[in-house]
Amino acid sequence: MITLVPFILIVGVAMLLFLFPERSNEVIGQVRFFFGDTLGSYYLIIGLAVLIVSLFMAFSRYGNIVLGEPNEKPRYNFFTWGSMMFTCGLAADILFYSFAEWVMYATNPHLAEMGGSITEWAGVFPLFHWSFIPWAFYLVLAVAFGFMLHCRKRDKQRYSEACLPVLGEKKAHGLLGRVIDLFALFALLAGTATTFSVATPLMAEIIVTLFGIQLSRTAVTIIILLLTCAVYTYAVLHGFKGISFLAKLCIYLFFGLQILVLLIGGQGRFIIENGVQSFGKMVQNFIGLSTYADPGRTNNFPQDWTIYYWAYWMVWCIAAPFFIGNISRGRTIKQTILGGYLFGVGSTLSSFIILGNYSLGLQTKGAEDFIAMYEASGDLYELIINIMKSMPASTFILVLTMLCMIAFYATSFDSIAYTAACYSYKKLGENEKPNAAITLLWCVLLIVLPVALVFSESSMNNIQSVSIISAFPIGIIMILMIWSFFKDARRYLEELGRKKNAGK
Repeated sequence: MITLVPFILIVGVAMLLFLFPERSNEVIGQVRFFFGDTLGSYYLIIGLAVLIVSLFMAFSRYGNIVLGEPNEKPRYNFFTWGSMMFTCGLAADILFYSFAEWVMYATNPHLAEMGGSITEWAGVFPLFHWSFIPWAFYLVLAVAFGFMLHCRKRDKQRYSEACLPVLGEKKAHGLLGRVIDLFALFALLAGTATTFSVATPLMAEIIVTLFGIQLSRTAVTIIILLLTCAVYTYAVLHGFKGISFLAKLCIYLFFGLQILVLLIGGQGRFIIENGVQSFGKMVQNFIGLSTYADPGRTNNFPQDWTIYYWAYWMVWCIAAPFFIGNISRGRTIKQTILGGYLFGVGSTLSSFIILGNYSLGLQTKGAEDFIAMYEASGDLYELIINIMKSMPASTFILVLTMLCMIAFYATSFDSIAYTAACYSYKKLGENEKPNAAITLLWCVLLIVLPVALVFSESSMNNIQSVSIISAFPIGIIMILMIWSFFKDARRYLEELGRKKNAGK
């Protein structure tokens, strides 16, 4: 049921997008409006609450719990662990958005309402939307999964199992548990589809630019999707060894690209100074940014951006936290959360500060007018290519970006395929691995909906809608999981205390 029902649902959705693209996009838009507009505050409240919970987990007595045996040491060193954690949680979207997200904010009326210049605010929102709250989603659930796997040694690697302390065995292993797992897998596939559909056309645009291929962007995008599927399938079939190798390679390429832009782009001073200023402004206004809902609908900014992003990260919370929890054995809860913020948030911020402020610096000095380019064409992919072409050694930058995006996709989706394959088993021991055939099935399944979305030429708005719709039930399940963790962890600490006293 857990494998076949999502498979049938996704194939059904894909067929509808293939056969009735216009009508399908209309329906998706209407459903998105209900969840994202009418119930938007739900996503904002969950985001802020989860961040607070993460800090409580780290600095309360729960922070000292080791994910494993009480005296166990971490399985991976900090760099290897951080590389796998970062790359499993962020696909090639980070590069797509880092280069030019500020342009989309600059054209929104909300910036004018806030007062100040574009330079002052356009660099703030990317840092806000990609930092503390999104990583809080990952890290809180990673702790819940890691505790379930390594402390409680549970042999069902599913969302429903993480809810067992609150639901009880009968409900968690019965119909309600099945429903939770079906929602989780459908959200996983929707998040995958969003990621592939958003960033892959940029890879297609780079290839067309570099080689002058006479094919449509859609055709090249679908070819890239299939090739990327082959790369991550190969990696995941080689287990954690293949995944860790790819993750470290991806990190080297990722930071190599940033260092190159910082050193040779000619905007080094502006990048550092505006990056520091934007970070300070984000921290200073954090609560206001987190709770802004635009009740008068003067700009729809939170509906188009903040709510979409929180939903987007929530649907990615099916695979990424499970994988992070899996590789965090031997670390305390405090080390997992604070290490995750240090490596995950730090790496994310550096990307947006360096790559984003390069083009913002040119705009501010009047050397380029990227805002006018975007307003004239509305084509973000073309804009990003123009930004990269404005750099010294632009051909090398294009090639390096392409390689980095492939590495990001491969490392993100091999962890997703591994997690989804684990879901297909009624029982899977801590050191057991899913069968290669099941893993292969999920590798193929993960590509079906993205190809359908690209083929139907869904707008960015409708691609975002898939995440917002799927995230709504996931928010409820996340609350259940967090509640379950605290209930079970309190019991666990009492058990450890009794053992310690008995030893005396």
